[in-house]
Amino acid sequence: MGKDKSNDLKVVRSKEKAKIRLKRNIGYFDGVSFIVGSIVGAGIFVSPTGVLKHSLLNVGVALTIWTASGLVSLMGALCYAELGTTLPFSGGEYSHIKRGLGSLPAFMFIWTSTFTKPASNAARALLFAEYATQPFYGICPAPEVLKKCLALVVLWSLGILNGRSVKMAAWVQTVFTLLKMMALSVIAVGGIVLLAGGKKENLMRFEDPFGSEIPSASQVAEAFFQGLYAYGGWWSLNYMAEEMKNPSRNIPLTVMTAVPSVIVFYLLVNISYLTVLTPKEIVSSVAVAVTWADRVIPSVAWIIPLSVAVSIFGALNSSMFTLGRLSYAGSQSGHLPVLISMLNVHTCTPAPAIIFSTTIASIFIIPSDLITLTNYFGFSAWLMIGLTCASLIVLRYREPHLHRPYKVFLPVPFVMVAMSFFLVLAPIVWSPNLQYVYAFLFMLGSLIVYLPFIHFKLHFAFLDKITCHLQLLLEVCPADGCDEGKHE
Repeated sequence: MGKDKSNDLKVVRSKEKAKIRLKRNIGYFDGVSFIVGSIVGAGIFVSPTGVLKHSLLNVGVALTIWTASGLVSLMGALCYAELGTTLPFSGGEYSHIKRGLGSLPAFMFIWTSTFTKPASNAARALLFAEYATQPFYGICPAPEVLKKCLALVVLWSLGILNGRSVKMAAWVQTVFTLLKMMALSVIAVGGIVLLAGGKKENLMRFEDPFGSEIPSASQVAEAFFQGLYAYGGWWSLNYMAEEMKNPSRNIPLTVMTAVPSVIVFYLLVNISYLTVLTPKEIVSSVAVAVTWADRVIPSVAWIIPLSVAVSIFGALNSSMFTLGRLSYAGSQSGHLPVLISMLNVHTCTPAPAIIFSTTIASIFIIPSDLITLTNYFGFSAWLMIGLTCASLIVLRYREPHLHRPYKVFLPVPFVMVAMSFFLVLAPIVWSPNLQYVYAFLFMLGSLIVYLPFIHFKLHFAFLDKITCHLQLLLEVCPADGCDEGKHE
């Protein structure tokens, strides 16, 4: 019976004349859309208060921190651009940590990401459902069951979309990124117009921006941490490096376009908020953009809640796309079940990897209080960024002859490593909590899986039969060998 199914699979594969591999379908504008779409979520619309609050409502300090956070994110993105052009493979940080620091740190990364990234997607889906359903219920809260059902529908709709067509997923990403940037443009331009009007109540916050109380060093650091969180997602492009057209050119160019654009928009939007609202009003507002719209454009204020839903949808699509590539790369290296590294024979998309990550995200939605646990894994993201930048430094010295189409100024990754480990330790030192211990133990728990199944290669024969059945069901097969170092 098993042999017959294996023969059936060979027949399916023989019908495919083209190589079964990820295709280079993502161009420059698609890359910009994915980075911008990953960074800009609901935060800038709903609650850009963290920076202002920890800056003690000092407008000048807050705007300086927004700028500095953006520049640090740009530095990190440029480090990743060197790694992405040198090693243009799927998997982002995972692939680079594995090449630079070895198998075990890479496995710890994918072990943690398999838990935290789907949980983050589940949180985005629930937030989308919150904004999408609330207009129909007015001041009453929408039923939890309805929100969870809608969140599941959105998750699986995007999962199916990403599993069927890279071009369609990229098109959706471009459209939703344009829509959210149009909404941000309305806020930014509105602020510029009000400032140009020269009314005293609009200008007063900027007459002496550093005049109020100056925050302490620890408060500045906390505000900085909040600012960096708002720029999270700048690393997303490296997950799709294997699918970028001309990655040597497009990866650095995309980074240098997308991240500075977000910095400019974030500054203009924050200035616009401060033009209309006082710092105290911003900090106390549940949804700053909605409050701004009620003051400036009350007749069409409904545009802003709609824009928040659109923004979350775009960020979720980008996150699901990149998470599928992470699982795919981990499986190719033997760190996840082999089925996850297979591609659909018709579309050449990593459909099993996307199904895998979407299923985990769905599990988190059902008992949604589980998502709160992942808040304590925030330090792990910066730990992995630090390890990735350390990998860049290691590769510079260990493999100096690697072809590097783009090279970042070497002090930059050293700065990023130092800053990453500061950001890992800061929340643990300032607000120690038992949950951080649990998060750390969970990361160490990867050793329990790594030693028997990866290091000693323990294998169960019955898994091969399950894999064969699922291959036939999903119409997937292993990716054909390709010239990994070749840039098309």
